[in-house]
Amino acid sequence: MKARYTLEFKQEAVRLVHGGEKISAASRTLGVSGQSLDNWVKAEAAGRHRDVRGKTVGAEQMEIARLKAELSRVRMERNILKSGGILR
Repeated sequence: MKARYTLEFKQEAVRLVHGGEKISAASRTLGVSGQSLDNWVKAEAAGRHRDVRGKTVGAEQMEIARLKAELSRVRMERNILKSGGILR
């Protein structure tokens, strides 16, 4: 059976990617395939993001995903600072 996600879930997933999260990491965090997330990012860029009724995602799951993305970003910033701000 094909999983269906709400528009809000897809938009939050795309926001994570635009916020600096890698597609592979965000897809693992959210429990979706990397290909699906990549398709959502492309669909949003093309302005054809559609709502599909189906699998619901609670507010708690969305908040957990947001916090995981923020933690990932903060860890990346910390690692940059630890290395003296020089990317290698």
